[in-house]
Amino acid sequence: MKTKTRMTFWQIWNMSFGFLGIQFGFALQNANASRILQTFGANVDELPWFWLVAPLTGMIVQPIVGYFSDRTWNRFGRRRPYFLIGALLTSTALILMPNAPHLASFLSPMLIGGGMLMIMDASINISMEPFRALVADKLPEEQHAVGFSMQTLLIGIGAVMGSWLPYILGNWFGISKEAAHEGLVPPNVYFSFYIGAAVLLSAIVWTVVRTKEYPPEFYEDEVKEEKVKEKFRIPKPMIQLLLVQFFSWFALFSMWVFTTPAIAKTFYGTVDPNSPAFQEAGDWVGILFGVYNLVSAIIALSLPVLAAKIGRKRTHALALAIGGLSFLSFYIIPNPQLLIIPMIGIGIAWGSILAMPYAMLANSIPPKQMGMFMGLFNMSITIPQIINGIFGGLILKHLLFNDPMNSILMAGVFMFLGAISSLFVSIKEKKG
Repeated sequence: MKTKTRMTFWQIWNMSFGFLGIQFGFALQNANASRILQTFGANVDELPWFWLVAPLTGMIVQPIVGYFSDRTWNRFGRRRPYFLIGALLTSTALILMPNAPHLASFLSPMLIGGGMLMIMDASINISMEPFRALVADKLPEEQHAVGFSMQTLLIGIGAVMGSWLPYILGNWFGISKEAAHEGLVPPNVYFSFYIGAAVLLSAIVWTVVRTKEYPPEFYEDEVKEEKVKEKFRIPKPMIQLLLVQFFSWFALFSMWVFTTPAIAKTFYGTVDPNSPAFQEAGDWVGILFGVYNLVSAIIALSLPVLAAKIGRKRTHALALAIGGLSFLSFYIIPNPQLLIIPMIGIGIAWGSILAMPYAMLANSIPPKQMGMFMGLFNMSITIPQIINGIFGGLILKHLLFNDPMNSILMAGVFMFLGAISSLFVSIKEKKG
């Protein structure tokens, strides 16, 4: 089998730079989708149903894209055609989603907004899965942890920019934070989505132009080896990581869906999505989400160092435990400004969630099937979100007294369960 060449810092940076744009758009969605949907008329206990379309499309799209990207070879490369297709579709959805009321000739803005959320997430997944596979395609095994951590760094940078942009436009550049009338999105929000579309497309084009892929001939030995084996086996670490992923992503889904209504009700005293106080809470949630993403970017490249000392699964367990404690601390925080403190801990957990499971898994996957297995592994992300989407609103309404803050506390419990589960993953630890 041919040997892969070690890559420099800037080569890995260029290869991963498209993730900055993907996460810029993803962060805009995460921080603003709930308030946009509530502005269009959704009730708080209905929000998980709208967010459900995101993991559903991801579960369908990523394995398919992974399968075909393993088998795609043309003048644009193996993974890069999918980067471009996903970028174009996502940019279009970013532009259209906040303008749903202007497209509402036959359907309600709420349904159009939910549809745009579905299209946006499906499009993001078209680009995202091949980026994960590209790290394993290009890097030798000893650089896998560095490669996935670089992605985490750029994910953090892009997410900070996307999360903070509505607040910055409204408070620093004087763009109005109030909609022209009820049922419309404020200008600072929809201008942020326009900028996000441009950033996403530009970042992915940068990776496409600056990164070359190995030609098909490079993988000839792998193809022959796989033909001899002719077996499809799911690696044991992938099966063991399913439980870890379930608890982690169930918690994250609760955070993305319920943080804005939870903070608006608890700290701003409002449940009216058209009130100025609710919009102020939404802008502040963007800042808080930016904080946890900034922290993930800062700690990203230190994760391989810690993993080399205490092991990848212990590193992940520690990070998830810190995240769980941070969620639970929401209960004792006296004002919204101090929520920055638990967001630091959540950022540590997020940084590890984006890197460590992939680093633990990559070494046990057949290289020829990297895209397909990474796509299948994405189901460990989508299934817990689907379950939360189906039952999260019912749990909130019937068990958690319809108080979204209780959903945030539940997320903390699930993070702790994820930390415990991580310790039971069987992997061969290697220095990253």
